[in-house]
Amino acid sequence: MTDADELSAIGVEQAEQDPVGSLLEVLDLKPVGTASFRPETAPEAEDEADLSERTLDVFVGRSQVTPHGRAFGGQVLAQSVIAAGRSTPQDRQIHSLHAYFVRPGDSTHPIRFAVENLRDGNSFSVRRVHAMQYGNTILSATLSFQRPADGLDHQAEMPSAPDPERVWTTEQELQGIDHPSAHHWRRRALDVRNVEGALYIHPSRQRSAHQMVWMKSLRELPDDPLLHAAVFAYASDYSLLESVLRRHGLVWSSPGLRPASLDHAMWFHRPGRIDDWVLYEQESPSASGGRGLGLGKLFGVDGTLICSVAQEGMVRVKPRPE
Repeated sequence: MTDADELSAIGVEQAEQDPVGSLLEVLDLKPVGTASFRPETAPEAEDEADLSERTLDVFVGRSQVTPHGRAFGGQVLAQSVIAAGRSTPQDRQIHSLHAYFVRPGDSTHPIRFAVENLRDGNSFSVRRVHAMQYGNTILSATLSFQRPADGLDHQAEMPSAPDPERVWTTEQELQGIDHPSAHHWRRRALDVRNVEGALYIHPSRQRSAHQMVWMKSLRELPDDPLLHAAVFAYASDYSLLESVLRRHGLVWSSPGLRPASLDHAMWFHRPGRIDDWVLYEQESPSASGGRGLGLGKLFGVDGTLICSVAQEGMVRVKPRPE
């Protein structure tokens, strides 16, 4: 058995026995020292400081094993949140992230996260994170953190939705289906319930570009705001492109469907916990050129708007051979 095969077997076993514990282990990045790099500058730059080397904090973490062998994008986002947060003053909380998925990640190989300190001001800290495998960047993200402050306050209203206990679970949606992808969806660390019906196997009768999803972790998480923010980022990538699929009568198992996240932006408005129910309202205002845009809002069960999300993804459907 190769090291990759052994890692896959261990990861699958851990996910089956304790999905939440497995996720927490994946998010517990290990510091492995520092690295230096010289930023690129214009040839005519005269300030020698522009040419100086900068020091990066480096962390490493493993991936959750997936049936297709590609690292889940939400996982790499969440790990980037942890890496940036661990190199930021503790009195500041994340308020935004902007990320590009550069190339697919290998779920059987460790990921290194190099964190660059762009700025520490009186109120804000900005970090750039490069997630890397085999010497290549798989995700590049910029994250901003802010010291808590008072100010103007308003928010969008939470939409009406049936109680999560009245919505089918993933297990109910996949009852009787024996497939590697179905087993993978069943052992996720979050309880995910699609109000309008899941799009795993069967398409929706209503071709609407809007949907709502209830989510929460399977058990209580530690009282760590950075960890909860990371899991919000993780979960935000689960289903946002489904608003595109639903509009066009597609499901994740549709023949020829080739989806992939391209970029992801997220704003953290207010503190929230994801070990209590959150409602994820999602819509797609546009799809064109093989790409689809998804917009989302994450509400606490009390109606608090916790996060806003935007993601564009590649949504290609390869024609079936005649």
